[in-house]
Order: sequence, then structure tokens, then C-alpha cells
Amino acid sequence: MPGLATASVLRARGHAITLWLTGRDTEKKSIEAWDGEIVRVPAEGFPTQFSLKGLRSGWKLWKAAGTCRRAMRENRPDALLAMGSFASVGPILAARRWRVPYVLHEANVLPGRAVRLFARGAKAVACSFEETRYYMPGKNVQLTGMPLRRELDPSIRHDPPDLPNRDRFTLLVMGGSSGAHTLNDRVTEALGEVARRGAAVQVIHLSGVQDENWVRERYLDAGIPCLVQAFANKVSALYQAADLAVCRAGASTCAELSLFGVPSLMVPYPYAANDHQTANARALEKAGAADVVSEKDLSVPWLVDYLMESLRNPRRLARMSAALKARTPGNAAERLADMIEQAALENKANSSEAPVDV
Repeated sequence: MPGLATASVLRARGHAITLWLTGRDTEKKSIEAWDGEIVRVPAEGFPTQFSLKGLRSGWKLWKAAGTCRRAMRENRPDALLAMGSFASVGPILAARRWRVPYVLHEANVLPGRAVRLFARGAKAVACSFEETRYYMPGKNVQLTGMPLRRELDPSIRHDPPDLPNRDRFTLLVMGGSSGAHTLNDRVTEALGEVARRGAAVQVIHLSGVQDENWVRERYLDAGIPCLVQAFANKVSALYQAADLAVCRAGASTCAELSLFGVPSLMVPYPYAANDHQTANARALEKAGAADVVSEKDLSVPWLVDYLMESLRNPRRLARMSAALKARTPGNAAERLADMIEQAALENKANSSEAPVDV
């Protein structure tokens, strides 16, 4: 999604854009509206430890690199934007082979393996968190923020979600694109106790497909007004309605909360690579923009006390909201597009051809 957001900006500026994807099912929904050129190079992530799966993944990456070299030789771009995942390895190796300049984007605080590996040869590394600079000393690291979809615009007021009382304290619960069973279980139980204590609260809960029905039933049994969905494509109205979020700490979630100024209790996914979600969450916590609790410490009694205190202290939530909005620069896709254009222009050097291909 961040790559698509940047591609849309570059395309609007008149550039020819090609998306390089792995062909995974998770990409299909994201590119439904894309009508431009696509190159698919199957590959998969490389495990951190030696295993048979690692050998298979290495073989696929090696094949992908060869495919990318051949494809890029036939249609050589003026610049490459790599979003830092394993899918970028093949295109970056091809770019290095054909002397195509590339820019990296790191979404999380902790640089991933691909970014660390290829940063030395990059024109620049764009980052979503200022703290990323500490992990990449000596590199050309520029803070752009996280490119987000154009429809995520807090200046546009959306119709509120289908909840009975707009004046009630509204909790937004998100467990990521597939939901989070632990969050679903503990938040629903804690909110039941909060309601029994007489607190006026309602909830928007993105539960994931497997837990949707029982999450909704638990709220209804507790008499809590709720909007429960497996997932939501249009989230602007949900963010605008929320007084507080309980969520994971993925890079996109952090960026969207910052954009809309939604204070949050972050529960980092404990099995994320290099525990990068904890690093993301701690960066926001240090700025006074979020609270953080590990999943193992998220007990129901603790969460009940936390929610009751949040209900009683709206000024603290307002300070967190202000800290969020002040933390991250806006127009991230435009900033990243500027970096790509600069790399392409430098590559073309004395050429006056336009538009460039990226």
C-alpha cells in the first residue's frame, strides 16, 4: 500500500510506472484499481535460521533475481523504489547489475534485513520514524513518514459509523488485517466489566473473520453498543469516531493513528520479526503519543483499570492526540516521490527526455 500510494503520486506527475510484485494472493486486493504495467517475480521470505525451507527460499530468490535481471535489461527504468521486504531483493539486485539508482523505504523503526543489506548502495533511505537514523549511522537517511492511501484524509469529514450514540466514549479495537484472538478475548471481557461498573462506552471492533460472530455476541450480551466487522477497507470514519484505540503496532497502524490523532494503547505483536512492533510502539510512547503494554502483561483486571482511567482523564488523551499529530511529517508519498524523481534525474544526467520511467 505505501508503494502504491507513492506510485499514484508519481503517475499523477506524468511518469511511467511499473509495479514489481511477487504474485501473492495478499497483493490482489491492493492492486484492484491499478491499470498500469505489472511485473510478477515469485519469491518468498528467507528464514533467519538454516533449514530446508531456507534452502528453498534461497533458491527462489536466486531465480527471482535472474528473472528481474532479464526483465530490467529489456525495459530499464531510470530509478527503482524498493519498499524493503523480501520482494524487493530481486529488483534491487537487477538494478545494481544494470546501474539503475534505487531508493529504499523503511516502514518500521528497526531496519529490516533487505534495507540493511542494500542501504550502502542506495541513493537514499526514506524512513517513517526518526529513530531509524540511530540504526543506520553514516547512511543518507531522510524522514518522509509513511505513504498512505489518498482516501485517508482527516480534513474530510465522513459519515459516522452505525452506532446509536455519537456522544459516548468510543473505543476502536484493531488486531491487524487478520485480527488478533488474544486482543479480541481480553478486550471484550474487560469492556463487559467496564459496562457493569456503569461506564457509558461503545466499541468499534475489527475482529478478523474467525472471531467476528462471538465477539459481537459477547458485546450484545453485555449490553454494549457495538460495530463489529471482520475487517474494514474504509477506515477514515472509524478513526474520526474513536476516542481511544487498542491495537497492534505495525508501521501502517502507527502512521494512520498519527494522521488522525487517535491516542492508543498499543499491544505489539510478540512474534514480529526482530520484535519490530515493540520498537515502533516504544517510539510513540517516548513521544507521549501512545501507551504500551506487552501481550503477556495484558490481563483483564489491568485493562479494566486502564480503560476506566482513560474514561476519567480526557485531557491526557487530548495531549496524546496532539503529540501524535506533531510527530510525523505530512505528505509522505509526495516526499518519497520527490526522492525518486531526484534519483531518476541524476541518473539521466545530461538527458532531457521526459517523462522518466520509475
